[in-house]
This record gives sequence, structure tokens and C-alpha cells, in this order.
Amino acid sequence: MTNLDIIVLLIVVALIFQRLWRVLGTRPEEEPRKIRMSRESAEKLCNILRAEAERKFKEQEKAFAEPQEITPVETAPLTETEAALRRIPNFRADAFINGAKKAFQVITEAFNKADTEALKMLVSNSIYKKLQEVIRQRQTDKMTAETEFICFDKAEIIHAKITGKNKAEISVEFVTEQINVLRDKNDKVVQGDENYIQTITDIWTFERPLDAKTLNWVLVSTKK
Repeated sequence: MTNLDIIVLLIVVALIFQRLWRVLGTRPEEEPRKIRMSRESAEKLCNILRAEAERKFKEQEKAFAEPQEITPVETAPLTETEAALRRIPNFRADAFINGAKKAFQVITEAFNKADTEALKMLVSNSIYKKLQEVIRQRQTDKMTAETEFICFDKAEIIHAKITGKNKAEISVEFVTEQINVLRDKNDKVVQGDENYIQTITDIWTFERPLDAKTLNWVLVSTKK
């Protein structure tokens, strides 16, 4: 029985007693003993109900006052990825994934357009050197690359860790739909098909120091 139930019961007792009193008080004077006995019975009934309600109320109060034993909930230990993500200040997975998707498109476009200035700001030195070599070779061969991005089929964090240099590394699996074409100096397609949509899976790893003042992540690794 809740506190509300007890309060309602007390109100009902009071109403019953009041109604009985009014009814008994309207009986003819020639029945004084009968009226007196009925009134005494009503008072006795009300006292019993009131005592029972008070008893229930005290039991409820005692139950709430006593400390409740809390059964500990068993939880599975954190994985390396979960533990790493929790250590990254102000980390939000949804915001990170949105940023990673934008970075994927910007870096891919900058690479195809030979925009080395943009690449410098978004990738590590080792990645930059590899991309620069490919860009220079294309320029030597007078080749041009084109990528038409269609959509993301998937963009998901698959691994995260904290390195010994106090840096966070997060690997993201991208599955995208793209049209990729490589043209020679005569604008002839030598690789790819401008009418064929490829489904490509890439795993990119981004890195950022835990104590960095900015939220910018740098691409440090790529693989198919």
C-alpha cells in the first residue's frame, strides 16, 4: 500500500463517519438507546479503520527509511576501442564520423586535383610524401585523375587506441560508391570506366594528440 492509498483510506474513513453521524442524528428521539448503540458502533468501526491506516502508514515510512540493498549490476569489461574513446576529451562518435566523411571527400578530391597545399594540412608527413610522389609521376606522364563521388554505404569506427606518445588513433572503415577514371595527355581513358560505379572499401586511420588545443585529426594511414 502506497502513501497515496493510505491517505485515500483515511479520507474514506472520515467520510463514512460523517455520513453515519448525520444519518443517526436524524432518528426520532424515542429511540435513544438504539441511536446511542449505533453511534458507538460507528465510532468503533472508524477507530479500527483509522488505526489500520496509521499502522500501514508507519510501515511504509519505515520501509522508505531503511537503507535498500542495491544489487551490483555486472558489466562486461571495456574493449581497447571503448576505453580509448572514453579517454579522448569531448569525444562524440557521431561528430567524429561526420568529420571523417568530409575529410575523406576533401582529401580524395585534393589528391586528384594535385592540391598539395590542402593535403599538407590534412595528412601526416609520411602520407603526404607518398601522395606527392604519385602526383609528380602523373604530372610527368601528363595524366589526370577524376573521381566522381556517389555516396557512402558505410562509415564506421572499427578500432581505436592511445599510443605511447599520448596520441589517439581511430581507424574508420569507409565503403563508398565512386566512378574513377585516369586519362592520358590526349584525354583518353587509360584506366577505369566513366560509366561504371565501383564499390570501394578503404580503412583510414586518423590521429590527434590528447592534449591538442584543436579538434583537427590528421590522416596517418590508409589501406584497402
